[in-house]
Amino acid sequence: MEFSTVLVRSLLRAQHPDLAGLELRPVPGGWVNQLWRLGEELAVRLPRAPGASSLLREEGRWLPVLAPRLPLPVPVPVRAGEPSACFPRPWAVVTWVPGRSADRAAFTRGEDAAARLAGFLRALHRNAPAEAPEHCGHGGILSRRAGDFQERLRDVADTLTGEDAADLRTVWGEAAAADRWSGARVWAHGDLHPANVVVADGSLAGVLDFGDVCAGDPATDLAAVWLLLPSAAAPCFFRSYGPVDAATMRRARGWAVLRGLSLMRIGRAFERGLPGGQPLWGQAGRTALNRVLTDWRA
Repeated sequence: MEFSTVLVRSLLRAQHPDLAGLELRPVPGGWVNQLWRLGEELAVRLPRAPGASSLLREEGRWLPVLAPRLPLPVPVPVRAGEPSACFPRPWAVVTWVPGRSADRAAFTRGEDAAARLAGFLRALHRNAPAEAPEHCGHGGILSRRAGDFQERLRDVADTLTGEDAADLRTVWGEAAAADRWSGARVWAHGDLHPANVVVADGSLAGVLDFGDVCAGDPATDLAAVWLLLPSAAAPCFFRSYGPVDAATMRRARGWAVLRGLSLMRIGRAFERGLPGGQPLWGQAGRTALNRVLTDWRA
């Protein structure tokens, strides 16, 4: 579903008239939400599907709490948009995070990006309160996602070598069999992939889309090492982040495999002209799987 700039302007005039005169520009990309830049410092986000409204509410509740301690810019909600006759879902005005998403721009300063990602996750992965969401839509207990893994691998198996497919099954099996997280419930972003982080000057410059923020296993986010960073930068990440036990490392690889396959499937949907496809995500997913396999085989 796509929305027009005329619609966004009318929503602003009705609910936030002091912002309605600012320049409004559509932003390419976006999957769950469609985005417009509003002036120089703000952005408007409209959820494309009914289910995205609950994610927007969670972000609106928790991101203002988390943002002050995070070392990178994030899209902090500054105004709430209410459902109306023009648009029947909640929407939001948030702070603009400058840069280009990592599915459209490369990290050319890999070690700097790794250190920044590690610092961000160290700051985020702190004990969460009891009322924090238990599991995000892309997180939870990895071993319960076996059906998702099999389905996603089957959907893209014809693009993989037999060796790669077999090794991905082994990596997944090791991850699913690893001990579950037994530490404190920590905050997790829950959906770190190339379209949800921002690149500027060749390094990590911001993190987007906290709709899946939750409390639980940090391995959910540590998968970003393979989803985002050049392979040579991974050791720098772990030096900066701190010790990670073997079971957590296996689960993190498993999450990276699951998300890499998902990105490939979304890229394939674009190639086939199906709803929800994204043109750049297939290659991002294939690259992530290559990084996992290279690391695992070493």
